[in-house]
Amino acid sequence: MSAPTISPPAVGLPGGPRSETRRERKRRERLEEQDANIPVEFYGLKRGTVSVLTACCVLFAIFTLIPIVWIIINSTKTQANIFQSFGFWFARPFEFFHTFGNLFKDVDGDGTYAHWFGNTVLYSAVAGVGATVLAAYGGYGFARFEFRGARLFFAVILAGLLVPITLVAVPLYLVYAKVHLINSIWGMIMPSMVSPVGLYLMRTYVDLSIPREILDAARIDGASEMRIFHRIALPLMVPGLLTVLLLSIATTWNNYILPLIIFSTNDLFPTTVGMGLWLQHAGNSGDTNLFPLLVMGGLMTIIPMIALFAVLQRYWRGGLLLGSVAN
Repeated sequence: MSAPTISPPAVGLPGGPRSETRRERKRRERLEEQDANIPVEFYGLKRGTVSVLTACCVLFAIFTLIPIVWIIINSTKTQANIFQSFGFWFARPFEFFHTFGNLFKDVDGDGTYAHWFGNTVLYSAVAGVGATVLAAYGGYGFARFEFRGARLFFAVILAGLLVPITLVAVPLYLVYAKVHLINSIWGMIMPSMVSPVGLYLMRTYVDLSIPREILDAARIDGASEMRIFHRIALPLMVPGLLTVLLLSIATTWNNYILPLIIFSTNDLFPTTVGMGLWLQHAGNSGDTNLFPLLVMGGLMTIIPMIALFAVLQRYWRGGLLLGSVAN
């Protein structure tokens, strides 16, 4: 006759094992988290190297944030306080809302910030979407099709990054004059839709993140190339596409040279050229109203870009990481 099995006392009951305290539970979770982390040595970096890189990142962050902090603080000041008070602290009177209201009024017949801001949104949105579409088709074509001269064409496209726009300003103006694109919104949008950086990113992303086997299987099943692209490749390219979209919008948003060349009427100016006109008038006339408007306009210009980056950050970061890992 076998002996009866004696079950161990339940946890927390008298005579049983002591229940885990809150401090012990946190310590156990911290140890488990440390075990899950990959040691720095596995990446081939020493602890001192990591410290130096971290310090460089902190310095870069400070260098990037200093202008933003300055523009936020000085958007609350009058022109006298902007030049006379300490730039990184507030001063009375608090003029933020007063300056914000004046920002959308016509100043000396130059135009309104609201109109320039609307132009910037239009140019950036249309050009960003167009550049993303062209980069998607072009990057997929260069990555998944072999044709004569593909490497040469791709190298020529990337070579365009080495030519500054100021070098071709006069030829560009003469060509625009011949095709009647001076003072035309398409003269601003169409060149902005050509993005060598976007094409390069999409080619790299497609080449490293979309397996050829999936596309070959679809071809065996009889799917056309356009159907393969739209139904199979395009959904997998979404992180890369959003990365290109963000970069294209930011490039057009901050473009100054191109609209300065092709636009001569205030109604077509984006915020970059319009605020440059204000700065020129402020320097020539010494108007006490223009410098606070310039600071406030700069703040209102960077807020949409910060918000857009915050919304698309996870897609942007995921797109870059997925495009950097080879299959």
